[in-house]
Amino acid sequence: MKIPNDQLNQIIALRKDLHKNPELSGVEIETAKKIKAFLKLCSADEIIEDVGGHGLIAIYESRIPGKSILLRADMDALPIPEINDFEHHSVNAFVSHKCGHDGHLVILAGVAQQLRSNPPEKGRVILLFQPAEETGEGAVTVINDSKFKDLQIDFVFALHNLPGFRKNSIIIRKQHFAAASKGMIIKLSGKTSHAANPEQGISPALAISEIISKFSGLSNAREGFDAFKLITIIHARLGERAFGTSPGYAEVMATLRSYSNDDMELLTNKAINIVEQIADKYGLHEKIEWTEQFPASVNDDECVDLVRTVAVENKFPVREMAEPFRWSEDFGQFLSRHPGALFGVGAGKNHPSLHNPDYDFPDEIIKTGIAMFYGIIKKVGEME
Repeated sequence: MKIPNDQLNQIIALRKDLHKNPELSGVEIETAKKIKAFLKLCSADEIIEDVGGHGLIAIYESRIPGKSILLRADMDALPIPEINDFEHHSVNAFVSHKCGHDGHLVILAGVAQQLRSNPPEKGRVILLFQPAEETGEGAVTVINDSKFKDLQIDFVFALHNLPGFRKNSIIIRKQHFAAASKGMIIKLSGKTSHAANPEQGISPALAISEIISKFSGLSNAREGFDAFKLITIIHARLGERAFGTSPGYAEVMATLRSYSNDDMELLTNKAINIVEQIADKYGLHEKIEWTEQFPASVNDDECVDLVRTVAVENKFPVREMAEPFRWSEDFGQFLSRHPGALFGVGAGKNHPSLHNPDYDFPDEIIKTGIAMFYGIIKKVGEME
């Protein structure tokens, strides 16, 4: 696909502006305004605002009935301070685009740019600029929004840039592409006492130690599980810095992760049982909360074949993964409801990793993302 230099420069300038002014999940107000302003220049048949929060939808209709395809890009940044010193570095303290959502946004904006002059020949194209992907809340909120529910969708596609892979390569996998994950917050309440008389209280100290140990054992267990699963302790807190006090309260936080939703259900139940048994053993009251829940991203085989075909036709190298990725993506919510595919675009073998303070989206792969999405639109348009 040939993209004129002036259009590409416009897209890159938008990307750097978005990178310079990042916004966290759920507060992508200015980001949405900038995307909306750009979309107004791209002659969409309809623009729907405030979808699932600050999300935007641009719709391009043909005059001939056909399939309806949704392409999605994520909008939110991360609570990570930027250490880069280039001109477009983040001006928002402790907030930065360290997952490349700024790049994903402008790739989809570039697709709108192409559809302005080359509208779909059949069916309908829906471009979704989705908020709050990083917290796992955005996709569900969009799906439950009445403005989204009215849309008839046949296929869904999304991409993610992937450092560690050859630049401009296309990374695919049938079935499970990215893992399921969820955050587990364990609150243990006992009884505070004087440190000189700990027997008069109920301390959670031994309980949290045992929970962490048991979770480690559960990560290594094989019985009943089909594939990879993991529990990572990410935070623990016991009492306060008071040397005269035996604590009566503790928290343990962990991330549960698995390749499949079935394994996640089993892992969840086993983790809950461990907490309940240990809390009962030490006479503690337990409370469990869940956060940042992502289902597995499970691709449709035929849609993956379609992605591969588009990549080959564009002469992009194709890499098929033997195993799913361990990270999670809330695009799995869409894939659980519609056939589609999540695929990767290589960001460079030596490129800084996602979520690293020195990461920046490589502008060289923007054209690749636009070409892939537009090629997918063309292929879906050829379907009966």
